[in-house]
Amino acid sequence: MNKTVGIILIVAATIVLLIGSVWIAATVAEGSLRVSGAAVGFALLNVVLVIPLLAGGILVLSRAKREVVDEEESKELRTILDAVKTRGQVEISQLVIDLQSDRETVRDQIYQLVGMGIFEGYVNWDEGVLYSEDAAELRNLEECKNCNGKLSLVGKGIVACPFCGTEYFLP
Repeated sequence: MNKTVGIILIVAATIVLLIGSVWIAATVAEGSLRVSGAAVGFALLNVVLVIPLLAGGILVLSRAKREVVDEEESKELRTILDAVKTRGQVEISQLVIDLQSDRETVRDQIYQLVGMGIFEGYVNWDEGVLYSEDAAELRNLEECKNCNGKLSLVGKGIVACPFCGTEYFLP
């Protein structure tokens, strides 16, 4: 919808510019308007009508583009969340393939889900597996499920094992 509105505004600006320019040129040619008046009229036409329409169209188009990007990012986050919640565990390499992405991007998306407070679970980066976990179990967790190492807080809602690198995401 926004894309259509943006295009309409840009087309309207172009049409106004063409019609206004032809009208000004025609009035100069028939002698009813001097060149100096035509210059002022052309400047006013651009300042009052053409530039605002064009700027509005470009702004609406850029917002529409951003909405498409945001929608795609949300879709990818839902894909990760749905995969781990329905399967209980999912290999990060499988997420990379499913999302047609790379490991770093998937890692950043996992951290984004943690930051939003909607993912509860843990990840073993060495094994490349993301696990869904009941929040109550994670809150009472003191030892790593992978190597039994003592866990330490490394960030907001993130506890990690310094020995094997497994990270647990707390709600």
